[in-house]
Amino acid sequence: MKKITTIICFFVFLVSCSVDSSKPSNTVIFHETHEPKKLNAPFSDAVQVGDLFFLSGQVGMDHSVRKLVEGGVKAETKQTLENIKAVLKEHGMNMKDVVKCTVILADIKDFSTFNEVYKTYFPQKPARTTFSAKGLAVGAKVEIECIAVKK
Repeated sequence: MKKITTIICFFVFLVSCSVDSSKPSNTVIFHETHEPKKLNAPFSDAVQVGDLFFLSGQVGMDHSVRKLVEGGVKAETKQTLENIKAVLKEHGMNMKDVVKCTVILADIKDFSTFNEVYKTYFPQKPARTTFSAKGLAVGAKVEIECIAVKK
């Protein structure tokens, strides 16, 4: 019985050491955008809850000119993922920190072309949901939102 009590006490000690009590895990932070031309947008690029970051959907927009890139779904997918990479970088993360993506395609027939680009950005293969919807914002062919974990 003494051995079991010692093991339980040691386990409780390990668990208590791994919890960062200085940062409550239920604190919600609505981060301002790093893109000057998006400061008046009615949403946050990222919302933080503890170590989880919920990124708003990104499209293939070149934010320097606020226009979709030309070249179809392949070019838009690349720009979309570069926009996600920029948001993550702003918060001290990278694409390897992404654990979940939701992908919306304007046309499900673009699935294979989209995947060609997508898999080059996510070799860790985060969980993903992909579906098609008519009428994405600004006429985009693809939109991606992500959840990332800051280590």
